[in-house]
Amino acid sequence: MLVDFNTLPEESRVWIYQANRSFTEQEIEEIEWKLNVFIENWTAHGSDLQAGYLIKYKRFIVIALNQNLNKATGCSIDASVRFIQQLEQDYKVDLMDKMNVSYKQGEYIAHKTLADFRKMAKDKAVSKNTIVFNNLVTNIAEFKENWEVPASDSWHSRFIK
Repeated sequence: MLVDFNTLPEESRVWIYQANRSFTEQEIEEIEWKLNVFIENWTAHGSDLQAGYLIKYKRFIVIALNQNLNKATGCSIDASVRFIQQLEQDYKVDLMDKMNVSYKQGEYIAHKTLADFRKMAKDKAVSKNTIVFNNLVTNIAEFKENWEVPASDSWHSRFIK
């Protein structure tokens, strides 16, 4: 059951998929339509899942699930992963690689491999004040507070001296 992301409880579980490039406006329209269809039909053992999504900065797909009503199961999580993998194929984009880092450079969102980000930190091209995206947040409350943070407040801090 599709609901507005902003109406979901703070403890709703989130999954964040970051693209290795920005989506075009047309791609965003298509992806939103596909997300609407997927979430409207997303179930766990036959029970509807109450979920919503956001597409942020033309690059991040954030899916949230109200687990107070029904929890995600192995099968429902597998279905969401297959859905994301299909988006990867349809749009020739990488959404599942967790070894990449996205961060802000002014208003621009940069995307680097973890190795490149480490090198940039060593070379002082990024700092503890660089705004990074912590895709390891697990619920909406964390998403709101700890997703878009200075590198010093994230797991990225281990690379910044």
